[in-house]
Order: sequence, then structure tokens, then C-alpha cells
Amino acid sequence: MLYNERESKRSKAVKKAVKSFIIVAVLVMVYFGFLHLKIQESKHQDIPEGADYLIILGARVKGSVPSLSLQYRIDKASEYLLANKQTVAIVSGGKGPGEDISEAQAMQRGLIEKGIEGTRIIMEDKSTTTYENIVFAKKFIPDQAATGVIVSNDFHIYRAVAIATKEGLNIKGIPAKTPKVSVPKSYFREYLAITKYYLTELIRS
Repeated sequence: MLYNERESKRSKAVKKAVKSFIIVAVLVMVYFGFLHLKIQESKHQDIPEGADYLIILGARVKGSVPSLSLQYRIDKASEYLLANKQTVAIVSGGKGPGEDISEAQAMQRGLIEKGIEGTRIIMEDKSTTTYENIVFAKKFIPDQAATGVIVSNDFHIYRAVAIATKEGLNIKGIPAKTPKVSVPKSYFREYLAITKYYLTELIRS
């Protein structure tokens, strides 16, 4: 009799634990679905012509060669800069482990190779995070500048624009492609990064 009661309690505890796990798993999936929707929506912003400035956010450099993610950002930024001759480019990214040059320098070289005049490119080469990319780049924005655009891979645009807007910038995001091989990892890491951003803003408020 006692044995049966113990087994019954154990069975109920297991069922309760399984039920709790399922509820948590569903909530996490719904939350990640919400973040994914926000990321997808951010890909379809109305991009202004003739922006006063363009910020390119840094990404990994392999030695002195831009990673594919960074190269896609350079390519997308150069398209806009070639079509909008008055727009000033701010390349933002410091030098990290395994990088022989700063991400900013790699972007500067890449833009010049695409036909962008060096006089139109401002380098910010101290930042190490997305937040620093934007805050440090902000210092180089001309005082009279009113509108801007920011270039990063598509999964990154939502958070980048959110941070820039929070910093008082009137800015829109231009999404570059994300390498297919990096999509799962990039999106999962971005879900976590956005969550950290939300929590940080909640604490600050």
C-alpha cells in the first residue's frame, strides 16, 4: 500500500515536471517567434535617398580579409554610396583576436576598392560591440546631419536600429545578406542578444 502511494506521488511529480517543461518550451518558442517576426519586419524599411551619413557596423576580419558577413555589408554599403554621392560613410569596428587590422580599416579598404572616395570615409576603430559601434560612430556624425542609414546583415538590423534610435539618431536600416551557412547560428545568437538588450533597457528604465 505504501509502495503504491509512493509510486503514485512519483508519477504525479513526473507528469507535473513534464507539463511544466512543455509550457516553458512553448513560451520560449512563442517568444523567439516574436523576435523573428521583428527581425523580418526590420528588413523592409523605407530607405531614404540622399542620407547625410551611412554607418557600417563591424564584423569579423580574418587576418586582413573581411569575413563573408562583413563583405556583404561592404557590398551593400557601396551600392548606396555610389548612388548617393553626398552621403558620408562612417565605418565602425575595432581590432579583435585573430584580426591583423581593425574592422574599420578592412571596411575602408573594401569601400575604396568599390570606387568610394577615401575622403568620404570616416574611421571609428575602437568599438568592440554593436552598442559601441553606434555610440562611438555617433561622435563622428556632422553636426548639421539630419538623416542617416545603418548597414548590417539582415538578422542584425532590428537591434541596430533600436539602439541607434535610442541614442537619438534619425536612422533607417539597410539589410545586407547573411551567409547561408551562418543563418542558424546568427539568428539564435541574435535572439539572445536582443533579449539581453531588452533586459538592459528594462534595468536602465
